[in-house]
Amino acid sequence: MIGDDEYYLISACKDNNPMLRDGMTGDWIGTFLGHKGAVWQARLSNDATLAVTASADFSAKIWDTFSGECLQTLVHNHIVRACTFSPNQTHIATGGHEKKLRIYDLNRTDTPIELGPGVHTGTIKSIVWSDPTTIVSAADDMKLRWWDARSGEIVSEFAVNETFGSCELSPEGNLISATAGKSVYFFDAQSQRLIKNITTSYEVSSVALHQQTRKFVIGSASDTWVRVYNYDTEQELEVHKGHHGPVWSISFTPDGKAYATGSEDGTIKLWKYTDQPYGLWK
Repeated sequence: MIGDDEYYLISACKDNNPMLRDGMTGDWIGTFLGHKGAVWQARLSNDATLAVTASADFSAKIWDTFSGECLQTLVHNHIVRACTFSPNQTHIATGGHEKKLRIYDLNRTDTPIELGPGVHTGTIKSIVWSDPTTIVSAADDMKLRWWDARSGEIVSEFAVNETFGSCELSPEGNLISATAGKSVYFFDAQSQRLIKNITTSYEVSSVALHQQTRKFVIGSASDTWVRVYNYDTEQELEVHKGHHGPVWSISFTPDGKAYATGSEDGTIKLWKYTDQPYGLWK
């Protein structure tokens, strides 16, 4: 999502039309037109030249972010809930209600490879390509799985007692943050080791960790508030109000000076996370 001196934000949405925005100001850049169903997830490539979207219309689409043109449509047999690019932008992984984790070579999308056929027994909710050879999948069968993208074999897995709400790679690329029930989990992206498990008082649907200040932000499926926690003491520090629906996604900007929250209310809000002037906060 990062250019030399800028970054971008892409939104998933139930109105079928994902949008590209300036990450610092939130200004609208363009809308990707073509899906016939709700878009459950949207991702940008590392250089922001490509976007991929996962939709309820049984497809994932690859987009040119400069022209807005749909480059390819990847047809599935059921709702696609999750999608992501490989770090080198040569492949895309998808998953969803089919319970199949697929890898598509962008130069030959007609012959995807399925990892671990029959392993997932629930809808795949989120996918993280943590390094060139490792993919992480979070599914409704209450398991987080690390896959070797070359062999298609499971490297390790982690079971919880609730269905996963989200799973994301940190901007630094060294941590994986996941939510399930009222708990937040932080894993080392390289070793797959659980670093910390924090239980909150809320049904957590999304989380983002700011490693430098050792604080994390959560959104909830049970209310409309955004909460900031101390990572070390596990204490709630701040509550931010403004959304009118559950907060399904949270992400810090690459420079860590702001974070964005996406809500069921159909809005994305940008929150300043610095004492200095920034973006529109002059």
